[in-house]
Amino acid sequence: MGAFSADMAIDLGTANTLVYVKGRGVILSEPSVVAYHVKDGVKKVLAVGEDAKLMLGRTPGSIEAIRPMREGVIADFDVAEEMIKHFIRKVHKRSTFSKPKIIVCVPHGATPVEKRAIRQSVLSAGARKAGLIAEPIAAAIGAGMPITDPTGSMVVDIGGGTTEVAVLSLGDIVYARSVRVGGDRMDEAIINYLRRQQNLLIGESTAERIKTSIGTARMPDDGRGSSMQIRGRDLLNGVPKETEISQAQVAEALAEPVQTICEAVMTALEATPPDLAADIVDRGVMLTGGGALLGDLDLALREQTGLAVSIADESLNCVALGTGKALEYEKQLRHAIDYDS
Repeated sequence: MGAFSADMAIDLGTANTLVYVKGRGVILSEPSVVAYHVKDGVKKVLAVGEDAKLMLGRTPGSIEAIRPMREGVIADFDVAEEMIKHFIRKVHKRSTFSKPKIIVCVPHGATPVEKRAIRQSVLSAGARKAGLIAEPIAAAIGAGMPITDPTGSMVVDIGGGTTEVAVLSLGDIVYARSVRVGGDRMDEAIINYLRRQQNLLIGESTAERIKTSIGTARMPDDGRGSSMQIRGRDLLNGVPKETEISQAQVAEALAEPVQTICEAVMTALEATPPDLAADIVDRGVMLTGGGALLGDLDLALREQTGLAVSIADESLNCVALGTGKALEYEKQLRHAIDYDS
């Protein structure tokens, strides 16, 4: 059965869900979005992932497109379960297969109730056994940090809903802090900024496009930077209009979420035991997660902390790769995976 072992690791993210299959690597990465049709009070799932994401903000009254994950934990139980089922089926073309063992990563700050909800969803989606691993540990393993050594490593995982800052040593968390700021909060900040400054209302997908195209964490050197055309609705006279937004404006819009992330890192450094803090000075800080791709975020953190800040190679896939490695090297990382609660 080795070749057909169906065991998998799932990174259930607020923005994207990634699935890692033992021995095959990450084979699925799709947005965590579900679109369903409500008829006589019964929900019927229409689309999941990419197809559903295109519907966000564009649905008629009878169809709803939602993201069942909010801030790293399940917000809509039934829809999340359908989404997990869909992804498991998509990975396994055969309908009859041995029930897989699944490891899912959870934010460090998740409550026991939230953890139980994730575990239940995975079990009812068809898993034989469901294990949970803390997101910072998975991110550090995925970034290739030597977390089992008796030295301190610091990882900052910036996801869609949360930013996790953790100091790890000997394969476990010495200190961790989760702040509810991530890619979604950045999108919101851009929407609010444009509403206040230019009386322009834009949707979430436009905000995300601005963030990924010209988003930056610090002011451009020339005070303006590059710019892009955006379209939205003029709030003064209610008609659609097109305007231009520059990098400097985006940096101003994102100042608050970036500042919150910097403060979380500073708080973690203050709470770190002195010997581990000395190791972090040597090794620096590792950024992982999709939020790490925000332009100049590493420089902004370097200016605040004075530490070397580096971005992981595959920062988007770090958590999924790390959760997958925990599946492959389960014996060595047994203490980090929680199978029962």
